[in-house]
Amino acid sequence: MLALIQDKSVSIHSNTKLIKAEAKRLGFLSCGISKAGFLEEEAPRLEKWLNQNMHGEMQYMENHFDKRLDPTKLVEGSKSVVSLLLNYYPAKEQNPEAYKISKYAYGTDYHFVIKDKLKSLLNFIQEEIGEVHGRAFVDSAPVLDKAWAARSGLGWIGKHSNLLTQQVGSFFFIAELIIDLELEYDAPVTDHCGTCTACIDACPTEAIVEPYVVDGSKCISYFTIELKNEIPTEFQGKFDDWMFGCDVCQDVCPWNRFSKPHSQPLFNPHPELLSMDKKDWEEITEDVFRQIFKKSAVKRTKFAGLQRNIKFLK
Repeated sequence: MLALIQDKSVSIHSNTKLIKAEAKRLGFLSCGISKAGFLEEEAPRLEKWLNQNMHGEMQYMENHFDKRLDPTKLVEGSKSVVSLLLNYYPAKEQNPEAYKISKYAYGTDYHFVIKDKLKSLLNFIQEEIGEVHGRAFVDSAPVLDKAWAARSGLGWIGKHSNLLTQQVGSFFFIAELIIDLELEYDAPVTDHCGTCTACIDACPTEAIVEPYVVDGSKCISYFTIELKNEIPTEFQGKFDDWMFGCDVCQDVCPWNRFSKPHSQPLFNPHPELLSMDKKDWEEITEDVFRQIFKKSAVKRTKFAGLQRNIKFLK
């Protein structure tokens, strides 16, 4: 009996090492693993956030409440949540005299880039370990990415509600594999925000209503991407020239002085994107829009949406 238990723990250990090594080979920044189960601490927080309408018109946030909190309802028999980070911090940024887009949207839409890597990782697990069932998730299903990444020891959730690490800050994507394989689980790390309130003080629309709580319906990213109607006039002059997304709370975070440029060619921007100034953006045609943002996440707002945002900033 003891030998069986020892054999099982040896295989769990070696499987965990194998998965983390392959994640690194595929270019992920880091990989952490936690036990699949109900997120008890997050449940009341999410319920309160929704009840206070901090999700604005993002109705999809109300759907699948149970699945958001329990991955075993998403993937039958799941035992482990494998959380992964992928760096997107750019080597070069836009012309400072331009309307701004969030750094994560400079290159190819991250959904495509990460999904391919996750499929490769899942295939590797199935080939090397055996019959393992699971699903890959990249910000497109009811999974609380940041909560799982924090639980998996990849960082802590900062006062701006983004995941933070002491090593590289917060300019990375989060994704996960939820699988029916038992693995070694990582422990959460401690919060290192301390008394710092840089993100709260700098938010142009005061969307960080209290430490660790962001009112999504006041966030520039929400207005410029999610909101389909006209932007409320009360926010006129408060967008700090952001036309798609916003990086202010990350840009001012002291931990992001440790951000290092990514090495993923697909995240490199179209050359024209970095050189355009305000006039170029104001005069952009639909053809140029399609050319520059051919495979970019900016396509989510569509040409008309980007025009609306630019018009609001003028």
